[in-house]
Amino acid sequence: MRVPAVGTTASRAMTVTEETIEAFAALSGDRNPVHFDDGFARRIGFDGRIAHGAVTASLLSAILGMDLPGAGSVFLEQRVRFLAPVRPGDRITGLLEVLRVRPDKPIITLAATVTREDGTRVAEGELVVLLRDPGPT
Repeated sequence: MRVPAVGTTASRAMTVTEETIEAFAALSGDRNPVHFDDGFARRIGFDGRIAHGAVTASLLSAILGMDLPGAGSVFLEQRVRFLAPVRPGDRITGLLEVLRVRPDKPIITLAATVTREDGTRVAEGELVVLLRDPGPT
């Protein structure tokens, strides 16, 4: 696996749908009403139901596994702060940027951001990733 240089970036976008939220709930078992009941979500301070934070963070996983650094990469650590809610119908874009490359091991650190289509930053954090060469395909 080629080690990406500091400053290398990659991004992906997705639209969060009702189906996305339902699929994540089915997978995780998290059926918190804040994700399914507009009235409940309003009572606790949101403008309506919101997507699971892990749905937002999953976009970073897609970039990591498919684009930067790509196949063979494995999370060692993930720190993500959620800054604003993501609602059904929101289009979000994740961006990863290589911050550091360890000279002694195949480990890189990436800055992560996720923004809504309106420019609002909804999440940010840092990922530490182990690089593994998957060999010829």
